[in-house]
Amino acid sequence: MLMQHLNRQLHEADAAALRRRRRTVLSPCGPVQQLEGRETPLLTFCSNDYLGLAQHPALVEAVAEGARRWGVGSGASHLVSGHSQAHAAVEERAARWQEAHIPEARGLLFCSGFMANMALMTALGDDQAVILADKLNHASLIDGGLLAQARMQRYPHGRLDRLEQMLQQSAAPIRLIVTDAVFSMDGDVADLPALLALAERYDAWLVVDDAHGVGVLGAKGHGSLEHAGLRSERLIWMGTLGKAVGVSGAVVVAHRTLIVGMIQRARPYIYSTAMPPVLAHVLGVSMDLIEGAEGAARRMHLQHLIAALREGVGQVVERHAGWSLPASCTAIQPLIVGSNDDALALAGRLEDQGLWVPAIRPPTVPMGTARLRMTLSAAHTLDQVQTLTAALADMDTALQEGGPA
Repeated sequence: MLMQHLNRQLHEADAAALRRRRRTVLSPCGPVQQLEGRETPLLTFCSNDYLGLAQHPALVEAVAEGARRWGVGSGASHLVSGHSQAHAAVEERAARWQEAHIPEARGLLFCSGFMANMALMTALGDDQAVILADKLNHASLIDGGLLAQARMQRYPHGRLDRLEQMLQQSAAPIRLIVTDAVFSMDGDVADLPALLALAERYDAWLVVDDAHGVGVLGAKGHGSLEHAGLRSERLIWMGTLGKAVGVSGAVVVAHRTLIVGMIQRARPYIYSTAMPPVLAHVLGVSMDLIEGAEGAARRMHLQHLIAALREGVGQVVERHAGWSLPASCTAIQPLIVGSNDDALALAGRLEDQGLWVPAIRPPTVPMGTARLRMTLSAAHTLDQVQTLTAALADMDTALQEGGPA
């Protein structure tokens, strides 16, 4: 029965052009990658390595240095014997990054952003709480909210008027407003000042998933709280360390009382083996780069690339009534084409021209909004970005003329 059930689901996914398929990469993360089964490499616009640090020589050397110092595995959970000085240093560094925004800030390190969000939702969202979440939040926040004892309500994306109505109607003693800082499929930035104002007005807490903001937003790359200039003990911040930071893991920063509480209650933290200390060692080197002159230069270059991409793709969209390029000032630039088949076909044509820009389809995005999710890295060059925009322009011209793209 189980096999028949799964096969039926697979057939349904195929019929709707929704089956997911993995690609095996034979080269390091970077602007050009070699895929298994292809003779030539692809120019890649789909990784979240926004600052281009994943291959940075200093980080590569830090892996070897950290392995010599710490070995490889941590051997146990943080609460047994797995919490090393390297882990503690990352937590302390993350707390310093956010201390201007969160009073008495303290950090807590996790193996992944998904795990960190699951821990936040289930540890803080007990039966005394209500979780009020943006409908386009990341799956980890949604799943964490579903697993929590708290009741979860979701407001339409960016509709703070609807959120305020929910806050007014809620009788829960604990109210958690939960949002992505940069939304992963659209690239738009949440109105954090307005969200914090609502939290303070209605005695709520604001949980901010800064997975796509840390490293790239703010003068020092400290993320969305720095970018927005916020400060409140009601802020709870989560930043992932495997995107712009270029390594792996995630860290939660909040008022020390909340972090101490999570250490006692967050099951994903309590019952998971700590991340390899070698990775924690590398994170310290990456955080140095992000805060320094090189990090600032990479962020500036990334902004120039974003402007160039938006100018080029914007001109294409003006000529194609069925496509749209939503407003986004971040490295995530979605070209919405509508149907699943159209998105897959466009991605396939780009790959034929040596460009890797995957199609994103439901349930990752709402029905009818299948898209190409173009992501930029400071490791890209302007010429590479222009190669992508020129390819899209050529395809649009071919489609308008009714010929093969």
